[in-house]
Amino acid sequence: MPDFECRLKKYRQLKELTQEQLAEQVGVRRETIMRLEKAQYNPSLKLAIDISRAVNAPIEEIFIFEEIE
Repeated sequence: MPDFECRLKKYRQLKELTQEQLAEQVGVRRETIMRLEKAQYNPSLKLAIDISRAVNAPIEEIFIFEEIE
């Protein structure tokens, strides 16, 4: 089963965006951004791409999926 790590908060803060501002840019609620940052929610591919573009960072740097052996 894959282990999920989300580094969104780091990249969002580097762009000086609030959760609300990022949520508005990518078309979701602030609660969705909050859950992503806590690694409680796996984003759809479209949302991951939109977030990646909004914070100007590669998807692979924001959302980390590692296999647990």
